[in-house]
Amino acid sequence: MVEIIDVNSKALAKEFVNFQYDLYEGCPQFVPPFRSDIFLMMNKKKHPFYDHSDSDFFLAKRNDKVVGKIAALENKPFNQFHNCRDSEFYLFDCIDDQEVANALFDKVSEWSRARGLERIVGPKGYGPLDGYGIQIEGFEHRQMMNMMNYNYPYYQQLVENYGFTKEVDFVSSFLAPQSFELPDKVKKAVEIAKKRGRLRVMNFRSKKHIVEWKYKIKDAYNRAFVQNWEYYPLSDRELDYALDNAIQVVIPELLQIILNEKDDIVGFVLSFPDVSAAMQKNKGRLGPIGILRLLRELKTTQWLDFNGIGILPEYQGMGGNALIMEALLNAAKANPRFIYSELTQVAETAVQMRRDLENLGVKYYKNHRVYGKKLD
Repeated sequence: MVEIIDVNSKALAKEFVNFQYDLYEGCPQFVPPFRSDIFLMMNKKKHPFYDHSDSDFFLAKRNDKVVGKIAALENKPFNQFHNCRDSEFYLFDCIDDQEVANALFDKVSEWSRARGLERIVGPKGYGPLDGYGIQIEGFEHRQMMNMMNYNYPYYQQLVENYGFTKEVDFVSSFLAPQSFELPDKVKKAVEIAKKRGRLRVMNFRSKKHIVEWKYKIKDAYNRAFVQNWEYYPLSDRELDYALDNAIQVVIPELLQIILNEKDDIVGFVLSFPDVSAAMQKNKGRLGPIGILRLLRELKTTQWLDFNGIGILPEYQGMGGNALIMEALLNAAKANPRFIYSELTQVAETAVQMRRDLENLGVKYYKNHRVYGKKLD
């Protein structure tokens, strides 16, 4: 028999966090998230999500052994913006057992009904840098840091057998930047945009320089994705949290922004050196040795992650998309050690960006699916 337990103590919170590391022990594609990040998601006094919304956490046990876990969320600004009554699930991990999965989803359903919510959607997390979806393709490839989820193939069946159906897919693409050339039609679009002279590309000299532009970056970030499926207006504290985390690992010279004639940011590419190898060695911990590993990996990794590619909707027909793609490629080529790169998690509902990726001829090699289910 499966017992569902509310996580309401430090001891249970530790069991909740540890289960994922135990479940994926020895899996070469899994990149352990920082344990402190998961504990922060569970901290209702510190995480900015709880300024406006709510979440609870549940463990599944059988014979006093943890066999699964899940978080239930109500994102109130998202529901208000989209005029819906959704709950979300996140941090779902489970052994290959339908009874356990059903018990966890039953608990989220009960939690959601008690709040008058009408659907469950997920996996969908606590902020813009949390990965979306259940992975359904590309299991042979290593996870890209903690900016996406990794799961065993059987998760898809556990979710679908409960009655969840596809909501939206997020694809990730592979690109070898040093040997890649822009297609002719993209080059022409770049030339036209540059001749018009209304847009220009700028990068940064230092992290201090990024901080000087922080408020403009925040404003652009909050406006660039307004047409995206996952969008909701982020609070100042949420934007600060996301940007402060990003700044820790970004290389300033690789952060590209597009400016208009008034020096307002109208587009950007957030580029992150992939420190997955160091994260795997750290096993979720961040002691002095772990920090040294991360710093070393930042300087030696051959992988680059593009996560956060945006352009304001009103500039998408003015060559801004082409400039973004050229900036993206130039950012990678500027440092020859970056042999591999990934464009992480672009939603199929981001029609223009998906079209741009197809024009580039990149290779889709991972797919994560967000699921939805109406509550009875």
